Amino acid sequence: MRFYFFDGIELVVGPFQGKPACVRIAIGKGVCGTAAATRETQVVKDVHAFPGHIACDAASRSEIVVPLIDGDRLLGVWDVDSPEVARFDGEDRAGMQRLCAIFMESLRG
Repeated sequence: MRFYFFDGIELVVGPFQGKPACVRIAIGKGVCGTAAATRETQVVKDVHAFPGHIACDAASRSEIVVPLIDGDRLLGVWDVDSPEVARFDGEDRAGMQRLCAIFMESLRG
């Protein structure tokens, strides 16, 4: 699990748990960059089938990335990987999006 924050140009790794991550990700590149560019949650059943996937962790097989949006402003993304194929589903999407909404509300005060 890791947070990437948008610095106005690219996503930069923030707090994370687990193995070291990619430090910088271009908007539109990989699953995280795609979530940032589209501002839509990405649920990827098999990262090896995702065009342009960036392999920060060789053990990762599936991934979910939720964009962190404040109004029209992109703050960053929350990225969760799994060593299992098809680990994440619609319930995970809904739950993780709700967690991110609570996180974003907490930033507002």
